This record gives sequence, C-alpha cells and structure tokens, in this order.
Amino acid sequence: MERGIRIDKWLWAVRIFKTRSLASDACRSGKVKILDQAVKPSRDIKTGEVISISITPIIKTVKVVAPLGNRVSAKLVAGYMEDLTPESEYQKLKRKDEMNFEFRERGIGRPTKRERREIEFLKLYLDE
Repeated sequence: MERGIRIDKWLWAVRIFKTRSLASDACRSGKVKILDQAVKPSRDIKTGEVISISITPIIKTVKVVAPLGNRVSAKLVAGYMEDLTPESEYQKLKRKDEMNFEFRERGIGRPTKRERREIEFLKLYLDE
C-alpha cells in the first residue's frame, strides 16, 4: 500500500503557508481541521478530503484534488486543490485591509505615542 502525503507538506506545497514549519505549527495549534476535527501535522491526506484552515480573519476551505509532495508554481496549484471558500470570507479579508489604512497629511511625520494609541483604539472599536 502506498503511503500518502503529510498534511503539513501538502499545505506548504499548494502555497497556503509560506513555510512547512508554519503549516506544522498551524496543525499543532488546531487551526487545520478535517471534518471539524483538528489534525496533527503527520496525518496523511486523501483525494477528495475537505480541509478547513483558520487564517486569522478568515476560514479558508479547500478540497484535495490530488496529493502533492513537492512545491509547485502558483499557476499549477489549481490542479492539486479546489478552493471552496465562500465569497463572504474574502469580503471579511477585504474589509480588514480597508480598515488598516489611516490618512495622514504629507509632511506631518510619524504619529506620536499618544496618536498611535488613539489610532489603535479606534481600529479596535470599529472592528467590533
């Protein structure tokens, strides 16, 4: 019987995580789930499994199309995974990026410690 591919290696290979150690850490901390169960980094994946990955503002859902051991270019990723993430999750990410912008007049310089705290307070207040 042929051995499958580890989930941490697959997540790295399809470019969901930048490094394999980040993928392993996400698995260990319970951010990667299959059938609503947290998985260990050493778990083998199978074709057709649906994986939920919690990447801070969103929960990304992908389906395994084919196992993959080596990292491939971004153009070839579509042949190995299918993105099932709803559009509403991507809208959350877009809103977060829009909230991360502050307008400052040119030439004013960096914010003072007090101004920075006020900005952080407003971001936290508006995020809720």
